[in-house]
Amino acid sequence: MTYLIPALILGGCGILAGVLLTIAAKVFYVKVDERIEKIGESLPQANCGACGYAGCADYAAAIVQKGAATNLCRPGGADAAAKIAAILGTAAAEVVPMTAVVHCSGDCNATQSAFLFDGVQSCKAVKRFYSGNGTCKYGCIGLGDCVSVCDRDAIKIENGIAKVIPALCGACGQCAAACPNQLISIKPLAKHIDVLCSSKDNGKVTKLSCKNGCIGCKLCEKKCPNGAITVTDFHASIDYDKCTNCGACMAACPVKVIHTCEA
Repeated sequence: MTYLIPALILGGCGILAGVLLTIAAKVFYVKVDERIEKIGESLPQANCGACGYAGCADYAAAIVQKGAATNLCRPGGADAAAKIAAILGTAAAEVVPMTAVVHCSGDCNATQSAFLFDGVQSCKAVKRFYSGNGTCKYGCIGLGDCVSVCDRDAIKIENGIAKVIPALCGACGQCAAACPNQLISIKPLAKHIDVLCSSKDNGKVTKLSCKNGCIGCKLCEKKCPNGAITVTDFHASIDYDKCTNCGACMAACPVKVIHTCEA
């Protein structure tokens, strides 16, 4: 009897709690629109946040409940947009294919290390020491933080710097977020011309740290017929909305830091 009464009381409490939880579940049940679940299943489950929402489930809910655009999933691309449109019974929205690009061409032949780092082999860790171990403080550190977060094997370290394989890239932006030097951007796949340098030092300083660096001469800016390339703080950058891939800037660049990066 010493143990029986407490056991019965405990069991009774458990049964009562179960009944109350069952009643609460029925009373407070909120019906979920089945389209949210179907849209969620049509997304790649990358949960990268490139769409502007916390993850695929959040984006699916926003489409149904808030009327969010159906073409925001970069990794899913046109295929995901078409599936979402079919679920909603609407016309498929146009999807502009995107890709990541690494704005650096300071490979092992163009620049060198300023010191040997024997700590944790990650770009983020090296960045804490004198802004990196390279002579160019703006360049790719090359230890692959971007590679480690890409689930498509779309980025690799080649001759000391990161390079993107556009045909494999889902433009999720994970690599861009992982890069401590903010060298990676997302751009339209159809725009093939890129400035592969991020240095903001003047020409003289840049040439001392990297043979392939932009010297801020503005020849590219002067030659572009569309005003698509501008030089600010000794650094050239392209407005992809204006760029027509004409190649005038690439031909004008004396250090050949502007390249054609095709899939």
